[in-house]
Amino acid sequence: MTIKVDSDNLKEGLLGLVIALIEIIKEVLQKQALYRLESGSLREGDAEKLGIAFMQLDETIEKIKKENNLEKTADKIRADLDNLVDDTITKLIIDPLLLEAKENA
Repeated sequence: MTIKVDSDNLKEGLLGLVIALIEIIKEVLQKQALYRLESGSLREGDAEKLGIAFMQLDETIEKIKKENNLEKTADKIRADLDNLVDDTITKLIIDPLLLEAKENA
């Protein structure tokens, strides 16, 4: 199988991957901030500042996607990464637990 690589699809794929990774990292940071807020280790004023920063990051990400025509590419890469994580979790954690439960039944 031959893979054709030219500057356009390389740029699109790489930028799409970077955007998808930034979105994933942002979601993790948002969950961590919410956890810290609920546990009392993040002050409400700091949470508001983080909320504004996350909104600005969302706006910037969307602007980059539109300017580079990456909406579909970034979404596809994100879906592929999500599927990869789901498959890995299933193979490494869930399948062994199911097998162990079956053997112990």
